[in-house]
Amino acid sequence: MGIDMSKMKEKLASLNNRGGDNKNNFWRPQDGDTTIRIVPTEDGDPFKEYWFHYNVGNHGGFLCNKKNFGDDCPVCNFVKSLYNEGDAESIKMAKSLNARQRFFSPVLVRGQEDEGVKVWGFGRNAYSELLGLVLNPDYGDITDAEDGTDLVITYGKTPGATFPQTSITPRRRSSAMADTKKATKEYLAAIPDFDSLFEKKSTQDVQGMLDSFLLGEEDAEETSKESTRFGNSETKTTDTTTEASSVDQAFEELLG
Repeated sequence: MGIDMSKMKEKLASLNNRGGDNKNNFWRPQDGDTTIRIVPTEDGDPFKEYWFHYNVGNHGGFLCNKKNFGDDCPVCNFVKSLYNEGDAESIKMAKSLNARQRFFSPVLVRGQEDEGVKVWGFGRNAYSELLGLVLNPDYGDITDAEDGTDLVITYGKTPGATFPQTSITPRRRSSAMADTKKATKEYLAAIPDFDSLFEKKSTQDVQGMLDSFLLGEEDAEETSKESTRFGNSETKTTDTTTEASSVDQAFEELLG
């Protein structure tokens, strides 16, 4: 008896979606058009919201403990003190360090279904477009496994744009998520665990990262008191004119 190729594909999809390096779970659109299907989640909310801090040294993006978990966040505390200071330089720095919202959804990439369910990370504009589709009676539940809608994601720079843009176009006709109910069930069971996608850093770790960023010193314990102020004047003059591009770059690095 030969190998059951369909079972081998199922095993590959399971391997890609469970365990191992979480970065393998992420999907990022490439330039041009890509068709995807957002996979419905058990809790009825396929749009997962997380808050991240960027621009804190060379650490990339990391979860905000206050916005995500209701815990103390040294960066949020520092941002508040900057706004209270009130001068233009402090406010400029506060904006660059303030927590930023990102959204994530489980998706099937058409033509790459054998790679399993991936996680698509996107910003507020794409999120607003998706909510508009869901609330539009002509489309409704675009994630429905039997009668949902595939989406065409167009990604790239438009003429005159500084940064790449994402636009979302629903297919004209509804369709099933998979060819068989068995395949649909397997995809639903293979949705990545969102709670394990990003590491939660301790308050002490975040404080140390902030101290190092502000004062350029490795000994966080000696500098933690100073970071509750503003660090040295050289750090405050960090150029944030490229704030948008640096945040986008950090988000790309966050997704691997």
